[in-house]
Amino acid sequence: MPLQYEVVEMGRWVFDKGFSNGMTPEAQQTIESLGILFKGPMETPKGKGVKSVNVTARKTWNTYANKRSFQTLHGVNTVFSQANIPIDLTIIRENIEDTYGGIEHMLTHDVALCRRFITRPGSRQVLRYAFEVAKQKGARRITCGHKANIMKITDGLFLEEFYNIAKEYPELKADDVIVDDLCMKLVTRPDLFDVVVLTNLQGDIVSDLCAGLVGGLGFAPSANIGDDISIFEAVHGTAPDIAGKNIANPTALLLSGIGMLRHLGLLEQAVTIENALLYTLESGIHTGDFGDKSTPSVNTTEFANAIISNFGKLPANNPRPTQTNAPVTITMRKLDGNPMLETAAEAALSIRGADLFIASNEQPNIVAEKLQQHLGGIFKLVTISNRGTQVWPKGSIYTNLINQYRVRFETADASNTTQQEIINLMQRVSADFIICSSELLNYMGDKALYSLAQGQ
Repeated sequence: MPLQYEVVEMGRWVFDKGFSNGMTPEAQQTIESLGILFKGPMETPKGKGVKSVNVTARKTWNTYANKRSFQTLHGVNTVFSQANIPIDLTIIRENIEDTYGGIEHMLTHDVALCRRFITRPGSRQVLRYAFEVAKQKGARRITCGHKANIMKITDGLFLEEFYNIAKEYPELKADDVIVDDLCMKLVTRPDLFDVVVLTNLQGDIVSDLCAGLVGGLGFAPSANIGDDISIFEAVHGTAPDIAGKNIANPTALLLSGIGMLRHLGLLEQAVTIENALLYTLESGIHTGDFGDKSTPSVNTTEFANAIISNFGKLPANNPRPTQTNAPVTITMRKLDGNPMLETAAEAALSIRGADLFIASNEQPNIVAEKLQQHLGGIFKLVTISNRGTQVWPKGSIYTNLINQYRVRFETADASNTTQQEIINLMQRVSADFIICSSELLNYMGDKALYSLAQGQ
């Protein structure tokens, strides 16, 4: 039975109609009733203060895992195909959290702040999905890319949960690599990696890097996977310069559609289309953005028709084996409220101080003198840092400053305090300084849940 499609309105023309999230209410209702969205590239208007419709869709429907597969395609020449180095990489990117929350503020006219959220439940969702993908793929290795050497709490939490979940999959070799080292290794020996899982921003960058290894974004499909709703789309964005010219390379979008068919259990159809695509590429048929420049390129329609004419044919290299359709059913949960993701705490949380982010263009010693007038006998001033580097009680005269400090107060006797005492402290400090932001210094049992300043 052929697939039936419901066409919904999303993208720039919907923004232009006054819908600030880039989709009509009817579109949202349809997608939430079907559980599947096959999405083309969509433009978000620039300079109008609206959020990306692509990110909004992924976050609204909690598609927590972004899966991007990169394989050597015969007929698409790269430095690795010419060196006979095969590539079969799967990048799993956390899709909801990190800096993609888009929570940004100007703390002073010179200082911008972006909040980065990495959560334990969110990490567990994407990491467990990554291990399941590796298991189904028959992967020899699953790697966590991270920057936990610098971001010890946020990336540290992600890496900690990676190894916690790895214990449930003893048959898989699980390891980790710092993300900059990962990038260097990927562009020299991509065949050493199999499945790689990363946080959102790092995963975005690394997955585009991997697209370059196999021929570019024109060959980069993606799936955004959630418990209820999943979105399938090409990695590449819009290309207004070639819109309507019938010259675009449709391979990435077609590969995304093939992934959707597999997700729906339509394995026979997925294999037929994929083998026809591989046969077409292998035959040297190409659009203008790739392939042998000594042979004429075809337009988008001609490329699609060539694939259709090759249904039933098998490529000489790595044909996909025949599969029987699986009974997969998309079931939408009936929800009475938003699901709350929360893990059990290891111990009770307590407060032992606060970081206040204050605006000032005065020297650190002057700032410290003013702050110490407001301690009230409960708190002590522990450190003052500027852009994360300690400048008081010790530091260097050669550290350049900006007009915003982080000042750390801890309880004088290392005892617990209350949020009300912190509020009282802020009220006293506000007599001399603008408080741009604040963070509680939490403990879980005897474990500090905050980082030291650089040089502290």
